[in-house]
Amino acid sequence: MDELIACCGLDCNQCDARRATLHNDDALRAKTARLWCELNHTDMVRPEHINCLGCRVEGVKTVFCSTMCDIRRCCQSKGFDTCRDCDQKRDCAKLSSLTSSNPDALRRIQD
Repeated sequence: MDELIACCGLDCNQCDARRATLHNDDALRAKTARLWCELNHTDMVRPEHINCLGCRVEGVKTVFCSTMCDIRRCCQSKGFDTCRDCDQKRDCAKLSSLTSSNPDALRRIQD
């Protein structure tokens, strides 16, 4: 599977945090931080937190991706590249909370 497909099936190529990192785009970092604050009902995401090369590639990760993502931690603990490798993915509450609003992510990790 393409290494820029995250553990959960999201496409890191489409992620503004990755784009901002690759292009060193501070305006996009600020925009992404504001959006992530809104989506997560917090004011704790700062533009300087928006640095990531991708969930499954070597290099910098956002704090969320590196330490807080339950799906990524689960995959790593089981030795899986993505949830596609897991036989429990159909009943996984962690995964369904993301894929219920992102059918493309679900499609990428289905058998």
